[in-house]
Amino acid sequence: MKTLLLNPPSFEKFDGGAGARYQATREITAFWYPTWLAYPAGLIQKSRLIDAPSHGLSPEEIIRISEEYDFVVVFTSTPGFRNDVHIAQMMKEAKPGLKIAFVGPHVTVLPEESLNASRAIDFVVRREFDYAVAEFARGDNPEKIAGISFKKGRRILHNPDRPLIEDLDQLPFVVDIFKRDLDFTRYDIPFLLHPYVSFYTSRGCPAMCTFCLWPQTMSGHRWRTRSSDNVAAEVERARELFPQAREIFFDDDTFTWDKSRVFELCRKLRPLKFTWSCNCRVTTDFETLRVMKEAGCRLLVVGFESGDPQILKNIRKGTTIEQALAFMKNCKRLGIVVHGDFQIGHPGETRQTIERTIRFAVELDPETIQVSISHPFPGTLFFDMLKEKGYLISTAMADSRGHQLPNFRYPDLSGEEIIQAISDFYDLYYFRPRIIFRIVRRAFFEAGECRRLCKQAKEFLGFRAQRKRQADRTQGL
Repeated sequence: MKTLLLNPPSFEKFDGGAGARYQATREITAFWYPTWLAYPAGLIQKSRLIDAPSHGLSPEEIIRISEEYDFVVVFTSTPGFRNDVHIAQMMKEAKPGLKIAFVGPHVTVLPEESLNASRAIDFVVRREFDYAVAEFARGDNPEKIAGISFKKGRRILHNPDRPLIEDLDQLPFVVDIFKRDLDFTRYDIPFLLHPYVSFYTSRGCPAMCTFCLWPQTMSGHRWRTRSSDNVAAEVERARELFPQAREIFFDDDTFTWDKSRVFELCRKLRPLKFTWSCNCRVTTDFETLRVMKEAGCRLLVVGFESGDPQILKNIRKGTTIEQALAFMKNCKRLGIVVHGDFQIGHPGETRQTIERTIRFAVELDPETIQVSISHPFPGTLFFDMLKEKGYLISTAMADSRGHQLPNFRYPDLSGEEIIQAISDFYDLYYFRPRIIFRIVRRAFFEAGECRRLCKQAKEFLGFRAQRKRQADRTQGL
């Protein structure tokens, strides 16, 4: 069955689909690879992967392309679901016999609600969908495929859950699909070297953070890993296919979870002599960081989240302020760059805890930061807690352009204050002399970075203005 795997154009420049860790339009244009869709694309012979947002494809272009296919797999998200349903309906109108499946966290958590949203959706796949959509594409009866939910007459049927994939080495290399179907120069993350390539070396996350979407919906808390030989083989394949790539990013939730595995991987990666980066937790010790640095690690993406000890406990982060400070000290000693992620709006947040987090970020002084609204996605403990306490005030998580909206409020903290706090956070962090000097130095001394940084600065200033307008609109929330 000729199959199209689609990350749809939910919003303009929407980094909210198949590869985004946080589903929203960013303050600076940034696109992650649609890695989740690339795996089944590699399993299905007559397939094509389209990442509409990064490639600038319009809904009209997608409808036209979809007419060439028999089966379309749409990766959807909670903010973009309504728009994605609209595109599915247009595809069905253009070709009534087209089969459409929706996949992703949203339909995993809300399969019945998703199927009732439109007759255009033939079925949804819950959790990992790699083999389920491949089985349908080869002609298997959907009633026999584990992990799917579908309508039969007026009833919605849920087939038994599909076990999580244990042998990740049996999955295809996604870099082959990236080369076949995508323009890799369109993937640009501000804190990564451009151009870059990314893929996973594991799935699942044992951490129990209450807000984190992926382990609570898609990949589970059980950590499953690829063999070090398999990872090294894909690195070599990526370098062969993309000789211009300046960096490989390992996009695992918890690349550094197991010290012995990091050591084993680094033994395989070090002889390859390439630059790489990954996600990391502040619990990673100096010895592990040193081994990573020696193996080519340049940058770590770290979820610090908050500078308040009680909030870290409230969200079950499993880390402390002291660990974060020691971690940053070790990274600076070793010359490892850090991109810090922070969130505003976790349970227990107040004006005082926000101020504490801003001061904490300044003390940590990572190279770059990202500040987001703590969003309660369906299927997370965070969502359940807010719903139970009556703090949720809307189902809308984004505005008409895909930018985050606070859809909750606390007794002593309004939506307006949350949005304003994010703007203040960025201003207080980036408009410091040392940061300005750091950015100017990078523009002058790193080849090819000046134009990129100017573009990002322009977008960031536009984001500040948009946030101010957004705060004005939330008056009275």
